[in-house]
Amino acid sequence: MRIDYHTHHERCGHAVGKLEEYVQRGIEIGLQQLGLSDHLPLIHVDPDNYYPEMAMPLAELPRYVEECLTLKERYRGTIELRVGLEADYIEGYEEQIRELLSPYPWDYLIGSVHFLGEWDITDHRQTHGWEGQNVMSVYRRYYEAVQKSALSGLYDIIGHMDVIKRFGYGPQTPEEEAEARALELDTLKVISRSGIAMELNASGLTKPCAEMFPAEHVLQQAFGLGIPLTVGSDAHDPLKLGDGLQEAREMLWRTGFRELAVFEGRRRTSVPFEV
Repeated sequence: MRIDYHTHHERCGHAVGKLEEYVQRGIEIGLQQLGLSDHLPLIHVDPDNYYPEMAMPLAELPRYVEECLTLKERYRGTIELRVGLEADYIEGYEEQIRELLSPYPWDYLIGSVHFLGEWDITDHRQTHGWEGQNVMSVYRRYYEAVQKSALSGLYDIIGHMDVIKRFGYGPQTPEEEAEARALELDTLKVISRSGIAMELNASGLTKPCAEMFPAEHVLQQAFGLGIPLTVGSDAHDPLKLGDGLQEAREMLWRTGFRELAVFEGRRRTSVPFEV
């Protein structure tokens, strides 16, 4: 089974390509399943007075879902499309998120932590937010938020679990490294107890951290804890759809995984994969 469950398109403002271009590209590269998973509109900051091109406007959300459903029917029998969303976890906004998501027939929802307050730790324009910070304090805040997202009941998949490392900010001493590893493991245990899946997100290969989200040692622990895994390229351009997923499958196989988590109607099943 060849799948890609993490993609973005032009509505979010920082990606290119129409949804149908992703579908056509998915067919071209031989995907059996393609997940459409653009960004939830911003709800905790004023989008008119924040960094531009962060997420789709609120008015576009129903149009996005309608287009996804239309494409799902149009390409039925050629490629299996799944209607998803990468929905930011924002602490304190759980009920607003639930209310915003509830009207739509999702196949799956990715819960990702991008924001610590109003700081998007994944935005290259906001790396100045690290200035004057105690790095391990940021790591603690981040992993606490990931744990809360897993326990919120809002999501089916935890997105790019260790994305906090994206720009290369991280532990500098053996003691800090040990603390970071403990935070990762504690978070994995919470994810395991929550019963939801994680993704292996290949996009980290092209970021300053130069490794997938999560790193291989985290993946090994996830396997030991029985956490189901799916895969995504996090493509922001149709031509990048599937990038890094061969390496992702190889890493999963090396770690011991033989199945991928897939979703329909928010029900998870498993399919075998090969490298």
